[in-house]
Amino acid sequence: MTFLLGDLETLLNLPREQGGRIHEKARFGGGFALAAGSAAWAETHHIAVHVNQNDPQVMTMALNNVQNLTNYYESQGDDVVVEVVAYGPGLNMLIPGKSPVAERIETMALAMHGLTFSACGNTHRAMSAKLGQEVALLDEARIVPSGVVRLVELQEQGFAYVRP
Repeated sequence: MTFLLGDLETLLNLPREQGGRIHEKARFGGGFALAAGSAAWAETHHIAVHVNQNDPQVMTMALNNVQNLTNYYESQGDDVVVEVVAYGPGLNMLIPGKSPVAERIETMALAMHGLTFSACGNTHRAMSAKLGQEVALLDEARIVPSGVVRLVELQEQGFAYVRP
């Protein structure tokens, strides 16, 4: 069912001024009308974050970007879906004992329902072969076939691209 703005205003029974305009307090003043109106126009923002460096500053900056984006959009009443994709030397971000941000990843993953961490399968296989055993990943990480392919797929799906 499609509603026009006027239909929603009528359904919400917003107070009107003389001449039929919606009273400013009803339009911007809060309460049920604003909450209902905001929910009707909430957007979902999709962001792909690229990490390919084994640099604690880059990893921290990536997580700062995720936190700042999420805080901003959620404060606007919007939803956020973020996927952090790590490959090459950046895969160390998702390896226990090597990740300088492991605790923060755990905390953020618990707090942010739309946040996922993807590990490049190609890099993971190469690291595992070099080590002679399977490289463990943080519980929050999932393996995708290829990190760079995953970034392309996400952008083709309309995700905004961020590289700290």
